[in-house]
Amino acid sequence: MNFTSTLQSKIILVPLLFLSTFAFSQDENTAPAKDSIPYVTLYDLFKKKENRVDEPESLTNFIILPTIGLQPASGFTGGFISQYSFKEKEEDKISLIAGGASYSTKSQILTYLKNNMYLKDATYFLSGDLRYYVFSQSNFGLGSDIVPYGDAFDNFDYEDIEEPMKYNYFKFHQTANYKIIENVYAGLGIHIDSYDSIEDELLDVANAELTEHYNYSQAYGFNDKHYTVAGGSLNLIYDGRDNLINTNSGLYVNLSYRFNPELNTSQQNSTTLTLDSRYFIPLSKSNKQHVLGFWTYGQFLTSGNLPYLNLPAIGWDQNSRSGKGYTQGLFRGANLITFETEYRFPIMKNQLISGTVFANATSASDVEGNLNLFHTFQPAVGVGLRILLDKNTLTNFVMNFGLGRDSKTFYFNDGEGF
Repeated sequence: MNFTSTLQSKIILVPLLFLSTFAFSQDENTAPAKDSIPYVTLYDLFKKKENRVDEPESLTNFIILPTIGLQPASGFTGGFISQYSFKEKEEDKISLIAGGASYSTKSQILTYLKNNMYLKDATYFLSGDLRYYVFSQSNFGLGSDIVPYGDAFDNFDYEDIEEPMKYNYFKFHQTANYKIIENVYAGLGIHIDSYDSIEDELLDVANAELTEHYNYSQAYGFNDKHYTVAGGSLNLIYDGRDNLINTNSGLYVNLSYRFNPELNTSQQNSTTLTLDSRYFIPLSKSNKQHVLGFWTYGQFLTSGNLPYLNLPAIGWDQNSRSGKGYTQGLFRGANLITFETEYRFPIMKNQLISGTVFANATSASDVEGNLNLFHTFQPAVGVGLRILLDKNTLTNFVMNFGLGRDSKTFYFNDGEGF
């Protein structure tokens, strides 16, 4: 069984989570009023019941937590995560700045700072993703047919196609968007992805032991030790969500057209199109935590060539959540699309513990292997638990178990899958 996780995977205060699972009392689970659900958070468990008084909703909230985690490529990790959410006025939508850092037993450094903010009465919408990783991750080839169907699957083993790599990764993505009409934004973005000190661990050119990364780099004229992709983007966004941290209803669509001009010999001309679409349907009038969500996430190379590690891959969206059920980066290609459906539901009436079931499917193309997008899909299903951390923003600690084809994965993180 593979024990894997996304980059933000973490276990938050494990003993407290076990305690919270059994913190159930009949008094706390009496039926809530239709429009007033008595939320109880993880922190409330350490207060006396009479002290669990709902304070007026704050315009700002700050959470910081120590974390430990386990990843196959990283070993054990320890660090922290933090989240600052705010509103300019009570009726505004929630804005979010999140960051964290961790260090692993394999001397890896994982740091990130992300923002999704509504400013000046939601006239502006900013979205950014800043990361620096001293990292390692295996590659498995291109296309979603790397996991075969039919008789070939009986003898399939991921280790047979695994190619471990180490590299340093710097990412700076920031967009600024202006509201055209209600819920509709348009804007520009700056995007930089830099891969340095690339070590292809199985590569031995002298003995003709070559890897997918090396062969691709040679075929398309990229340096296999370092490369950078830098450019700008045009963005069109519709955002009708009620809460970007834990959405209960609404539609979100983000279309981003990125252009990367030829700057020097290390960067070729290329253009890409990214689609991020999410739709949430509330299923209950009395408890808004009954939600059916749909997510479509796709990245498409529309012209030119990208270096291998910058090709679209699962788990490399802003929140590193796509393709649950398979390890991050398993499916990669010039074009990639993943569909996911998730049902979220309360388990305890005080909202302390809730659950989810989900299903997804991913398709990736392989130009080298003449595999087109939508030709092969790889499905996965899963279940999860959520533990409420903050009443105002409805921020949850999330535990998910995903089951793909010959693949089992565990995820620990803060915030929803999408």
